[in-house]
Amino acid sequence: MASSIPSDSRCIAILRKSFAQNHLPTQDHYPLSELSRIPLYNDAHYDDADKSVIQEHLTTSQHICSPNEDKAKTNERLATLNTHLASRTTLLGSKPSVADVAMYARLAPVLQSWTAEERTGETGYHYIVRWFDFVQRSEMMGLKLDNNELINIDPDDVKVQIKPVDAKAEKERKKKEKEAAAAAQAAAGNASTNGVPVRQGKGEPVANAVGASIPVGQPSEGTVSDTKAGQGTSAAPEQKRAKKEKQPKPQKQAAPEKPLSPALIDLRVGHILKAERHPNADSLYVSTIAVGDATGTENTSEYDGKVVRTVCSGLNGLVPLEEMQGRKVVAVCNLKPVTMRGIKSCAMVLAASPRLKEGEEDHHKGPVELVDPPATSGAGERVLFEGWEGEPEAQLNPKKKVWDYCQMGFTTTDDGSVAFEKAAVEQLKEAQYGANGPAMLKTKEGVCKVKTLKGATVR
Repeated sequence: MASSIPSDSRCIAILRKSFAQNHLPTQDHYPLSELSRIPLYNDAHYDDADKSVIQEHLTTSQHICSPNEDKAKTNERLATLNTHLASRTTLLGSKPSVADVAMYARLAPVLQSWTAEERTGETGYHYIVRWFDFVQRSEMMGLKLDNNELINIDPDDVKVQIKPVDAKAEKERKKKEKEAAAAAQAAAGNASTNGVPVRQGKGEPVANAVGASIPVGQPSEGTVSDTKAGQGTSAAPEQKRAKKEKQPKPQKQAAPEKPLSPALIDLRVGHILKAERHPNADSLYVSTIAVGDATGTENTSEYDGKVVRTVCSGLNGLVPLEEMQGRKVVAVCNLKPVTMRGIKSCAMVLAASPRLKEGEEDHHKGPVELVDPPATSGAGERVLFEGWEGEPEAQLNPKKKVWDYCQMGFTTTDDGSVAFEKAAVEQLKEAQYGANGPAMLKTKEGVCKVKTLKGATVR
């Protein structure tokens, strides 16, 4: 499976070609485990945990798919790597590292030899293939490869679609398995230490629970056969009969359903820390956005010391990539996450586009303008339509169509302010609550706006 060219030589060649400005080793053969000392990505900051993961994968890259390794071990390593990459863009999650380059160099000849079935078939390595194509083509990775060096990967040629691996669920499953194994081991240990064998000879001693020796047939003080506690054996059935029958617990009443309102939508100020092109879709960007989530929140990760969400948006070709970097946006944070061409998107960025006229088709040609919160607003700050205050749902139920109905009322005024028009939502026309006129979208710092579009659709 492996090429005759040593992986360390291939890796060094790629590094020299792509990172000429860095202090790279001059020899062709260089221990891959030492590469972690070379600073390739100056904008990436690695903590001790990151460095440990980098070292681990540098070591793996020396052994994975080795011709000296049996097939079972190779398949095990590939399966482990595939699972690791299921919820990650790079080996570290979202940061580039030399480990990605080393692993790429190792797997390039291997992946090139795979059939389409081996790549994305029922037992294929879908996530390795997706990661591999990202490494060789992404600007973030910075590899300078000639066209003849690129491995041809067709993102549409997927033989079997697979359900994305939920990394947290997988971690929880493994944790439960370990706990169950530990409990079984403890139970076995208790049985072997407490279950003392009784010898059948009359009057021969046997150890009790505290290590004393008593002759069989001679009750010890305090046992159920103690003659002083004569009723001990008959008391238990009496107690059981005395117990009252359990009454069925009263059913909890379902919480009353909240009335339809744009306040049910969790709108927050988001800060885009980085944005890049989606490796598998020409129309998408992949953004790393801080929206004020607490550490450990589901569907989040960590980037540069901040809790972030990964968000895919169909803005490639409509908003220049450089305009996405480092900017503040308004994010919808309680839609159900969706996987878009292999990457799980866990929020949505609000943007405005011209409202279609009756009978007009949307060809997604733009123009498109992102909704700007006030510049002084902080990431995670709640954004509300004035006169529509309330607590948002933890996650919107797609069947109730809260987003679909309310979004029909999202628009922009003549000065570019984003507003909610109750009258535009059929399900709210007769409602006796909420603001009746245009309700401005606001943070505590002020109104959210777009640059130029008036009477636009916002979604």
